Amino acid sequence: SIATRSTHTDVESANVVARLEGSDPALKDEHVVYIAHVDHFGRGVAMNGDAIYNGANDNASGVAIVLDVARAYAALPTRPRRSVLFLFVTAEERGLLGSDYFARNPTVPKGGIVADLTLDMPFLFHPLLDIVPYGAQHSTLAAPVSKAAQHLGIEIGTDPIPEQVLFIRSDHFSFVRQGVPSLFIKSGFKTGDPAKDGSAINAAYRRDVYHKPNDDMSQPFDFEAGAKHAQLNFLTGWLVTQETARPAWNPGDFFGKVFG
Repeated sequence: SIATRSTHTDVESANVVARLEGSDPALKDEHVVYIAHVDHFGRGVAMNGDAIYNGANDNASGVAIVLDVARAYAALPTRPRRSVLFLFVTAEERGLLGSDYFARNPTVPKGGIVADLTLDMPFLFHPLLDIVPYGAQHSTLAAPVSKAAQHLGIEIGTDPIPEQVLFIRSDHFSFVRQGVPSLFIKSGFKTGDPAKDGSAINAAYRRDVYHKPNDDMSQPFDFEAGAKHAQLNFLTGWLVTQETARPAWNPGDFFGKVFG
């Protein structure tokens, strides 16, 4: 026999959003969104006496990159044609709650959100030599991310773990469900060092560190990889802001048919 007892508590937690207005009178009411979640698990089950779940990779790294992307946009001598939203959401770990609320109740007209780029645990374990742009195969966003990667000398790899269905597992999926083409760009597995297996490093993190107190700053971080992620995401989004045609789902695509 099994018995359960549940306790429910109301908690308020805020999203934070900033808007950079576009320069084109015909396009400034359309928006490209950059999103990162600010929550982790707070305090939880202790591990080696440490009960603080820091979330350095998940997702302070993504927040830092979105902040850097925002700084790059703010420094442009000419604003992009479309407007840009920089969105920091709460409660991703509790079921994409913050992003779902915003996607359903945005601070701009819902029909004016044309694309979403999510930064969540991009992985800064080694030099950024290749990426896996989850979602690129579903929409015309494949073109700008490919162009940006080529410009930076970054290769594009295939999804090594399709059974984990990462395209529906972070904040961009809240926008996908509202019909918005989205990208979720993660580091690939090339390290540039034959002695370092990128796939094994990734798997070890997911096994030993992911959603645990030791996801903290004691880990080795490749900050140049973080800078390159910022460059890549900036360039990808900037290309979308400049194109007159808004992003679209590919003809017959599953997500486009269900949500678009």
